[in-house]
Amino acid sequence: MTQQTRLPLASRTTDLVGSVIDSSTSLLAKQQHDIVRFAMGSPAAEAVPSQVLGELAKSELGRPDAYDYGASEGDPRLREALLAELDGTTDRTTPERLLITAGGMQGLDLAFKLFVDPGDLVVVESPTYTNGSATAMSYQAQLLEVPVDDDGMQVDRLEQMVEQAGRAPKAIYAIPTFQNPSGASMSIERRHRLIELTQRWGSLLIDDDPYGRLRFAGDDVASLHELADGDPLVLSVRTFSKIMAPGLRVGWVDADPSLQQLLINAKQAMDTCTNLPLQRLIAAFLEGGHLREHLTTQQAAYRERKIAMQEALAKHLGDWARWTDPEGGFFLWVTFDQTVDTEALFETALAEGVAFIPGNAFSPSKFFPNALRLCFASSTPDRIREGVARLARAVDRAGSSS
Repeated sequence: MTQQTRLPLASRTTDLVGSVIDSSTSLLAKQQHDIVRFAMGSPAAEAVPSQVLGELAKSELGRPDAYDYGASEGDPRLREALLAELDGTTDRTTPERLLITAGGMQGLDLAFKLFVDPGDLVVVESPTYTNGSATAMSYQAQLLEVPVDDDGMQVDRLEQMVEQAGRAPKAIYAIPTFQNPSGASMSIERRHRLIELTQRWGSLLIDDDPYGRLRFAGDDVASLHELADGDPLVLSVRTFSKIMAPGLRVGWVDADPSLQQLLINAKQAMDTCTNLPLQRLIAAFLEGGHLREHLTTQQAAYRERKIAMQEALAKHLGDWARWTDPEGGFFLWVTFDQTVDTEALFETALAEGVAFIPGNAFSPSKFFPNALRLCFASSTPDRIREGVARLARAVDRAGSSS
């Protein structure tokens, strides 16, 4: 192929922006020096229940039928175990609403694929999860970024911004509990109002909640799924990535039964079925009652790590920045005064031995040049203290050179 040859790419490829977060994994793998890794939103290696999973794998993955194709809607054994696990929670559901997916990302892709046409207006939070907004853009959506504060998406602003846009959104993408990246949780009043607006506009509400079961402080808040009470305009996306291990790549979608066959059809065009061996492994983990015990352990650990990070930030960067105070999940959102450009800071910080995700990665319009996201879940308290000290040195270096 000569340099003059032009590939016949689809028009949608111009909107495939990729993920700064996921790309950081490859970048960090190339580094030769010690780095405290606050970038990826994943559990620490010691937080993964690998010993229990390893023991279960000896029996579950020693069976030939574990390596066959599975039902597109999910292995019956996992479906049954998951329904039992969710019973009594705010995500309680029924078989006809449940579809097992290849992680939460496939759930988001299915939602946007089924509902979004090129040019449709899609509401996202600002800041928001990079991969969620990128998925909407891959279907050529026009994004409307609605600000987030300590009580989650500013739903009053949403209503005003939609009126200014002059048309209703086709879909609203929200992370209501311990939001990625801010850690904020939407208040119960805003949750009720958001559902009311979706009903008025006829918009799909994509309820993405990977962190809801990782609460370590405060009182539980009813999920959007529970408040919707079967409303067909609410589609909920969940995953085992944050509560067990991201490498499992297993999640689920809860949607109106009328969508079940469409979801199956769309999934069959992607991967036929979710990884069957790992579905069986997770089913055994749930059947053995291991998940609830595991969550209790992790909730305590994440609380300790969040406090360690906040104390370290106060010690080293209290005069430079402010940060959020989440009651669960993985993240702190740090905002510096206007003199700190976190994209420019990244290279200096990496040289100092600490990694984070710059704030602009969480806004397609790049509204957050002086903010960054830190994951406290993936490091021990001692490593957190060391990492924040390295970050402060990077800020000092960047300030001295500006």
